[in-house]
Amino acid sequence: MLYGTLVDLVPYGARFMARDHEWWNSEANFWASMGDRQPVTRAQVEREHQEWRTSTSPRTGVSFGVQTKEGMPLGYFGINWLSYQHRVAELGAVIGERDYWGGGYGTDALLLLVDYAFDVLDMRKVWLTTVSSNVRVVRQMEKVGFALEARQRQATVADGALCDALIFGRQRDGWPGYAAMVAALGLRPRA
Repeated sequence: MLYGTLVDLVPYGARFMARDHEWWNSEANFWASMGDRQPVTRAQVEREHQEWRTSTSPRTGVSFGVQTKEGMPLGYFGINWLSYQHRVAELGAVIGERDYWGGGYGTDALLLLVDYAFDVLDMRKVWLTTVSSNVRVVRQMEKVGFALEARQRQATVADGALCDALIFGRQRDGWPGYAAMVAALGLRPRA
């Protein structure tokens, strides 16, 4: 477990999987999937879970459930792909509970994940991709010190509009650590 200020990152287990059908069909997944709005059935979700549980292929990522300090599941964050040889990792994130958007929960989870990637997995670089119309994530990336490294023009269609794919990266050099980032951003435990 990774203990944060507002959230904890915990193993992605049954409590979180029980919410996947709702989360995979939510606005949060629309943003996480670069603008895809494809309804997912409960049977499709269960097949994905079954494949995940029984796969014999080596995993190239790490999945975490995001929960409040009180234990309420909020979503999932993880390393979708990593290379130990090159020491780089691609991150992914979904706060599925819309009522928790804008309250610092996703930022806290992201800081925990970046710190884990750098300090535990010894990655030298992390990155994530978002769609240009996702202004919330673009602001978050700038706030936590990620740099815009690439723009793929008109790479996706989101709600009928052509959008760019934006790739944001953060180098291990210059990462002050989780505690310093929490202090710099003024994240505080909820009363």
